[in-house]
Amino acid sequence: MGADLYLKTELGKHHFDRANEIMGYNLRDIIFNGPEEELKQTRNTQPAIYIVSVIIGQLLLEGGVIPTAAAGHSLGEYSALTIAGAFDYETGLTLVKLRAESMQQAGEMNPGTMAAIIGLDDNLVTQLCSENYDGGIVVAANYNAPGQVVISGETRAVHEAMNRSKDRGARKAIELNVSGAFHSPLMAPAREALAEKLNSIEIRDTNLPVYSNVTAEPITNSEEIRTALIQQLENPVRWHETITRMRGNGISEFLEVGPGKVLQGLNRRIDRRLTIKGVENLKDLQEFEHV
Repeated sequence: MGADLYLKTELGKHHFDRANEIMGYNLRDIIFNGPEEELKQTRNTQPAIYIVSVIIGQLLLEGGVIPTAAAGHSLGEYSALTIAGAFDYETGLTLVKLRAESMQQAGEMNPGTMAAIIGLDDNLVTQLCSENYDGGIVVAANYNAPGQVVISGETRAVHEAMNRSKDRGARKAIELNVSGAFHSPLMAPAREALAEKLNSIEIRDTNLPVYSNVTAEPITNSEEIRTALIQQLENPVRWHETITRMRGNGISEFLEVGPGKVLQGLNRRIDRRLTIKGVENLKDLQEFEHV
């Protein structure tokens, strides 16, 4: 992942080299060579995805792509804000490093899990999470697409909610391989650490609207961005609502930037009228620029 960008673009080489300096260890080598178990640790996964996404995003800008708006799913909000000018690459990576480390630590302090509930509507999953689980915490974490909601919380409560979801008609309830209960109250220690850092740095107004995970509304103001990022860790990602609102605001062409095709799949489930493509490596980038 990203090796072609490092070897064949000046921007990629610069960003990967700076990443090793900021991270304080050879993350570049882990991204290129593994081992996979190490890369899958959230303290490494988040910076890795951020680095590659920003490199591709900035190369697209250099190539003449002019976005009218941006949005990112959870971690992706940081790359979207970097591309939109809220902060530079180095500041963004410093934030992502702290976010990733704090989330991993919070997951160790407050063990929990997440699960995808397939085949129930958003309101039914929200209601399911509000039920009594003998004091256990379980909340909706990602409203991804119609019929696909991820829940998060204490392991016992999530397992019980998975069982109850099947009784309510869910087609599937799949536990996810994660290291913590992200986007839930169990992330409170991570939110506190991140808030301290966010309150100490300069954030600029963006040069294009970025749709917030927390509100699903477009924001450009620096203080609104700061608040949204602080709130993000303990609140659900309202992706389904975000894409629907963007469509309602006249946006019908989407470009997923960075490794993977997850958002392309979600957007097709949200609205099949949307045009969506992906750029996740140098080959994709070159093909896109020649379209």
